[in-house]
Amino acid sequence: MTVHTFQVEKPLQLVMTGKFIAPSPDWMHMRRMLMDYELFVQTKGILYIADEQEKHVLHEGDYLLMPPRTNQYGYRASDCSFYWLHFTSDNQPTVAYDEEAYECPSGSIAIPSKGTLSSADKLIVMMKQLQDSIRSYQDPTLNNYLATSILCELCNQAFRVRKASQPKLKQLQLYNDIVDYIKWNQDKQLKTSNIAEHFGYNAKYLSHLFSKIAGVPLKRFILQQKIEAASFLLTDTNMNINEIAMQLGFHDSQHFMKSFKQMTNLTPTSFRNAAANRLLFYK
Repeated sequence: MTVHTFQVEKPLQLVMTGKFIAPSPDWMHMRRMLMDYELFVQTKGILYIADEQEKHVLHEGDYLLMPPRTNQYGYRASDCSFYWLHFTSDNQPTVAYDEEAYECPSGSIAIPSKGTLSSADKLIVMMKQLQDSIRSYQDPTLNNYLATSILCELCNQAFRVRKASQPKLKQLQLYNDIVDYIKWNQDKQLKTSNIAEHFGYNAKYLSHLFSKIAGVPLKRFILQQKIEAASFLLTDTNMNINEIAMQLGFHDSQHFMKSFKQMTNLTPTSFRNAAANRLLFYK
C-alpha cells in the first residue's frame, strides 16, 4: 500500500471540490491525466476507477487518493455518488510503500492511498462545510485550512488510529462488533448496559475496553454516531426535526435538539441552514 506524506506547517492548497452524482446507471468516469491530487469519498453505490497500476473498486465508506500525473479512467459503469477534493502542496510530498512499518514525521500527515473510513459521516460533514465556505465566503486562506483539516481527519481515521494501539485480537474483534451493533441499531435508545447485556459482558469492563481502543467513552461514542447520522439526514434529506429524532431513537425532538446542540454547538436548524449551499456536479 502506498502512503503519501504531506507537510502541514502551512495549509495545503485547495483547487476545487464538490459532490458528484452519476446522471445515469451507465455512467463511467472520464479518462484524463490528473494535474493535482484527487481524493474520492464514496457515499453511495460502487465506483469503478483505474490508473496505470490497478483497477479500484470503491464501496460506500471507502476513500481513494490519486496523485498528480495519474492516468485516471473509469473501466465499468458506475451508478454511484461521491465527494471529491482536488488539492496541491507547496512542498514535495514523500511516498512510502510499507504502510505497517511507516512512521509519520512530526508536522506531517500520512495518508494511505486507499482504505475504508472508520467514520465516513464525519468526513462528509466536513466536506459539506468546506463547500458552504466556498459558496459563502470565497476566502482562499480559510478554504485552504478547511481542506487541510479534512485531510488531517482522513489521516487520523485511516492511519493514526490504527497504529495508536495494538489491542489483542479478541478485544479488537469485540470492539468492532460493538461498533457494528451501534451502527445497525441507531434507531434504538441504546445504553451501555443494553450493549453489555447483548454481548454478555460486565458494563464497566466493556466501557473501559471500548474507551481504551476508541479513545472515547462508549456512552459518548453512541451519541457521536447518532449526531453524525443526524448531520447527514439534516443536509441530505428533507426530513423534519421530529422525524429525524424518531428515526435515531431519541426520546423526543426536544431531547434530540438538546443533544445535537451539546455536540455541535449548533441547533439542528442552524446546522441545516449552514450546509444549505453545497456544490453539486453531474458531468
